[in-house]
Amino acid sequence: MSEKISQELIVKEIAQKQVWEDFLMGQRDKTFLNSWNWGEFQKKMREKIWRLGVYDGEQLIGTALVIKVSARRGSFLLVPHGPAVKNQPARIGYAEGVAGGPARIGYAEGVAGGNDNVKSKILKILIQKLKEIAKQEKCSFIRMSPIWVRNEENTKVFQDLGFRRAPIQTHPEASWKLDISLSEKELLTNMRKTTRYLIKQAQKNQDIEIFQTQKLEDLDIFSELHKKVSKTQRFIPFSLKYLKNEFLAFNTDNQVSMFFGKYKGEVVAVCFIVFWSGIGFYHHAALLPKYRKIPIAYLLQWEAIKEAKKRGCVLYDFWGYVDNPKHPWYGPTLFKMGFGGYADKYVKTQDLVLSPKYWFNYIIETIRRKKRGL
Repeated sequence: MSEKISQELIVKEIAQKQVWEDFLMGQRDKTFLNSWNWGEFQKKMREKIWRLGVYDGEQLIGTALVIKVSARRGSFLLVPHGPAVKNQPARIGYAEGVAGGPARIGYAEGVAGGNDNVKSKILKILIQKLKEIAKQEKCSFIRMSPIWVRNEENTKVFQDLGFRRAPIQTHPEASWKLDISLSEKELLTNMRKTTRYLIKQAQKNQDIEIFQTQKLEDLDIFSELHKKVSKTQRFIPFSLKYLKNEFLAFNTDNQVSMFFGKYKGEVVAVCFIVFWSGIGFYHHAALLPKYRKIPIAYLLQWEAIKEAKKRGCVLYDFWGYVDNPKHPWYGPTLFKMGFGGYADKYVKTQDLVLSPKYWFNYIIETIRRKKRGL
């Protein structure tokens, strides 16, 4: 953000879908967790939400989707991959691997302190509003999983406002991304040699079939496969209700599709892709372990990438990424990296403590993280 901003910012709720989506369309740093339809999904799951906008006069300069998360250990406010701030500077140095009424706050200075100074002011006024909501909703803390570049300056913005690093992440704190504005030929050339070879082998294999569907009833097949894989890989699968509500929320605007991979007539691999704001997101996936040596997952992914290009997307977000070889998600990360691209690392998930009750939640989440080996 290079222009000066006025003496006073205002936070107010945004009720118009077009206003929300138009603002985010113009931002580089975003995920579908910022989208209007992710808010609709949360409402389908009976969660309470607020769509907050930070205004400089009539100009919208930041947004935050806020979700009340209720659990037996207490309630808190979650801002997934936010807040989104207008005109953040371009990222550099990320290529690796393969090639009541409105809350108000006044201030006397412009942007002499740089973009970090502006982000701090936006975050500060949001916190003021979030504290009001938290008090009304009896929440013990505020959690943000920002999609701001992970560096000392951005981390300090949160530290200076009283945040502390959360004991566990709610959403990905890093993602593997691929520029798909290139031609299919260029994308194949930029892949690892092994990945490219396995895609071609799968294309030649007559026992392999890939098909795409937007039929709600096919989610039953997706969910059953997901459950089978969860038993062998020891993770808690999303419920059929969760998957259906997410699908319905995004399918309203034709923003979601499922890809199924069959081997000798049996569905053995699946992936769930969200297409939003010029980006394709590889959100859910499963592959039956006994078919790991069959290159079906590579072709499934390639078909999803090609579909994203057909829909006008310029970026493909493989979702979670880790760089620790001992991490349980490192295997899937290596698979994603084979397609080319770069790592995008975000500021670690941040908590703002509002009540001593927070520490009970902190202990439980810390134990859970260690049990999962994260």
